[in-house]
Amino acid sequence: MVTAKALQPSPDPSHANAPRQLLRRIGAVLAGLFAIFAVTTATDVVMHLSGVFPPMDAPPMADALFLFAFSYRLVYEVAGCYLTARLAPTRPMWHAMVLGTLGLCLSIVGAVAMWDAGPAWYMLGLAASALPCAWLGGRLGQRR
Repeated sequence: MVTAKALQPSPDPSHANAPRQLLRRIGAVLAGLFAIFAVTTATDVVMHLSGVFPPMDAPPMADALFLFAFSYRLVYEVAGCYLTARLAPTRPMWHAMVLGTLGLCLSIVGAVAMWDAGPAWYMLGLAASALPCAWLGGRLGQRR
């Protein structure tokens, strides 16, 4: 006798975890993005409150301070992409590069929106560094 259960296709193990895998992939990229955003914002606020950077409503900072901000942003970008690579369920470098591409797009939007807020080299440097930092973070994240 054939039952209704016997007529149902057996679950394919490769597709059984597909929704969960998708959530883990998206979560890995969002975790890296959130980490970069949160740590960068917190560092900026601390720098302004401690007097290292001038108050937010003051004229633009000196180039040396922008260079300092650029340097810690590079470290945070690499660390965020490393985090993404480590959290990715598969293909860590691909996930880190997705985050880098997202960072590139956000940097371009930020540069256009805030072009007069600082020197051009700073805005262009943030955009230009997104993919190399993603590659380095992904490469470090691949080493398990």
